[in-house]
Amino acid sequence: MMRNFGQLSIMTPTDREIAMTRVFDAPRRLVFDAHTKPELVKRWLGVFGGWSLEVCEIDLKVGGSYRYVWRNTDGRELGMGGVYREVVPGERLVSTESFDDSWYEGEAVGTLELVEQGGKTTLTSTVRYASKEVRDAVLKSPMEKGVAASYDKLAELMKA
Repeated sequence: MMRNFGQLSIMTPTDREIAMTRVFDAPRRLVFDAHTKPELVKRWLGVFGGWSLEVCEIDLKVGGSYRYVWRNTDGRELGMGGVYREVVPGERLVSTESFDDSWYEGEAVGTLELVEQGGKTTLTSTVRYASKEVRDAVLKSPMEKGVAASYDKLAELMKA
């Protein structure tokens, strides 16, 4: 399966994975920084539709953790976090992912890969879920709308 949502391509390379790809008009070093420096992450990740990223803590090292908490204008909060399993500066991040109020079973593992060519960076984010059923439930959620909106904000940030 492959679908496009704006400039975001979504594929299912295996029965447990979702892979999302987007090209940014920026060097990969900047795209990597935007994923690993809290002052940048807070400007684009999940900040649309009345949501703001109120807590953004990143301990960028193997075994280090990250923590995000979003707050909506009505006071609702959504928290998540995980642990870094692999950190290759400018190129690759592998981390676990779990939500405070988990809406799916098991732990997810995300892999972010950045490839630069001609001053543009192709970002591929692959998330591996505990089962096909969990992956399929995530695909039925509005996840792609949120990822696409976040990456649109990131593209704007890269132009600034």
